[in-house]
Amino acid sequence: MSDLEQTCASLRAQIAATEEQLAGLKRELQIAEEAAAKSKAQAVADDEAASGRRWPLLDEEYRRYGRQMIVPQLGIQGQLKLRSAKVLIVGAGGLGCPAALYLAGAGVGTLGLVDGDAVESSNLHRQVLHRTKNVGKLKVDSAIEYLQELNSHPKYIAHREHLSPEAAPDIFSNYDLILDCTDNPATRYLISDTAVLLGKPLVSASALRTEGQLMVLNNPPRPTGDKTGGPCYRCVFPKPPPANTVTSCADGGILGPVVGTMGVLQALEAIKVLTAEETNTPIPPSLHIFSAYSTPLFRTIKLRSRRPNCAVCSAEASVTVDTVRSGSTDYVFFCGTADPENLLLPEERITPLEYRTKHGGGEEKEPTIIDVREKVQFDICSLENSVNIPMSTILASTFSLPTNEDSSADELPALPSWVPSDVASSQSTDPVYVVCRLGNDSQIAVKKLKELGLDREGQRVVADIRGGFRAWKEQIDPEWPEY
Repeated sequence: MSDLEQTCASLRAQIAATEEQLAGLKRELQIAEEAAAKSKAQAVADDEAASGRRWPLLDEEYRRYGRQMIVPQLGIQGQLKLRSAKVLIVGAGGLGCPAALYLAGAGVGTLGLVDGDAVESSNLHRQVLHRTKNVGKLKVDSAIEYLQELNSHPKYIAHREHLSPEAAPDIFSNYDLILDCTDNPATRYLISDTAVLLGKPLVSASALRTEGQLMVLNNPPRPTGDKTGGPCYRCVFPKPPPANTVTSCADGGILGPVVGTMGVLQALEAIKVLTAEETNTPIPPSLHIFSAYSTPLFRTIKLRSRRPNCAVCSAEASVTVDTVRSGSTDYVFFCGTADPENLLLPEERITPLEYRTKHGGGEEKEPTIIDVREKVQFDICSLENSVNIPMSTILASTFSLPTNEDSSADELPALPSWVPSDVASSQSTDPVYVVCRLGNDSQIAVKKLKELGLDREGQRVVADIRGGFRAWKEQIDPEWPEY
């Protein structure tokens, strides 16, 4: 055993050393890329100066951008503004890919991308900069590879990391405009706070299932306490949504054209902000809501100006660059975390392998398996003889305890209609197992079933299958569809 422990310790040390070396190589690569980009830009400037050019753009740029330069709202002056602009895109996923694609195509001079994730095959139906051959590659590298093929004129800067409070101010300071293309509340508040504190306009969007939202925030970017500035994310959403109500694309699903539409609109709003003429009349802030299966497709809601008690952009601001950078503004704590792993006791959970060992012999009656995924997921794949009761149905239901006057001692509470009859029967003590996609919703459902008294005060096993169908695939059925 000691030899194995030494081997494990040695491997951990090697991994730590390799990770440290990799981090160093990434830093060196970023420095080299920035130096190469500066060298390229200087070479172009030197060539233009040496040639004594009469026109501000290269011949190839006139040909490339001509169709947009003849649009009256843009013109040559707008194109020159785009050429000198520096835009940071936080997130190289479903929103960031189309936004980067169109900003690069439009000729934005510098595009920075922040993302620490690698490309997965599940990304490819909507994240249009990534290709099958780049699965496993860092998203920022995959995206920049495509963008350079599209347009070699812009300077592309890769920030190969997840945005952190410590790094955000330093990264943002080098850009003129920020695009929030992320998918979690904590990062959204971090991006908005940092943009406001550094005086950067922000284009924020989100998308889930068939719907999306878009806002241009902190536009115009005014100092803290200046009421003429555009509202920030905290002005619109002073309090984050409860952590257990936040649904990701992985859990809720997303149609590619929906998130693509929102990303393209982010690029459009970015171009409008970058090329806008200076005016004393700011554009009224608005929230644009897109719904793919509604008529009309878009609705627009006017937003109020800055909140007088906003923690970031008002005269009473408590959030500063120092509180962000130091971590004293704790975004994870502010937004909360949903941690369903601790909802149930160990004896209330069973692994797929344990379930198969206990109930796979066929000598006894099969237990009831309740699948709490939504029907659209249940239709993709399901266990034989399982019962589909969507989690949304369970959460929307109510029940009442019987009173002493109108019930006997052996009666159960008035059960919701979704409870299967064999489970509801007061004579049954057959086990009930709940399963979902990842093993999160199933724990909530188990607690709900026990609140209904269906565990018969401990006489019946009511448990969840730990890890859901992802664990089922790993432990029981390798051919189980992964979606």
